[in-house]
Amino acid sequence: MRDAREAEVRRPVRQAVDRALGPAAAPGPAAAPAARPIPAAPAAGPRRVAIGADHGGYALKEILRRAIVEETGWEVFDCGTHSAEAVDYPDFAAAVAREVASGRCALGVVVDAAGIGSAMAANKVPGVRCAVCHDDATVLNSREHNDANILSLGARVVHRGAATRMVKLFLGTAFAGGRHERRVQKIMALEQRGR
Repeated sequence: MRDAREAEVRRPVRQAVDRALGPAAAPGPAAAPAARPIPAAPAAGPRRVAIGADHGGYALKEILRRAIVEETGWEVFDCGTHSAEAVDYPDFAAAVAREVASGRCALGVVVDAAGIGSAMAANKVPGVRCAVCHDDATVLNSREHNDANILSLGARVVHRGAATRMVKLFLGTAFAGGRHERRVQKIMALEQRGR
């Protein structure tokens, strides 16, 4: 009985993933990479994504950067870091956040070891809604319900294959609007009241 309930809860997520990435994105050992490009940019602005990482996320950032260019057709603006030498994650998260908040990039991706610190730093930049995500369901929710404009990933939390799929899903999922619009406006209004 529990398995049937869990399958019922997961069905809408699987359907949304299939819509965004195509059926080839189904998880499991038989999964093949998505053969078709991701749809046009869901956010207003250029079809450009800012990406940045600290030393803990550098290797995953490089994998994601290549995948974005080769598999989605989006242009990448790389905010660094450019090596595995120790650096401070707030610097790179803020650089990505400024690119997104300015409109020079439609969306952003930040990577550190856990994804938490970079999300905290990015969310300090007005206009940014950065979400730490760990799976397809949280990515879909962040875009469809919260209109997240930056995805934060933990290189020690999310496997590179899952991370690549999640970034493609993030780029290919549009904000649902409707009842969620009012809620996102309330989130953004907190920036004004908090000063």
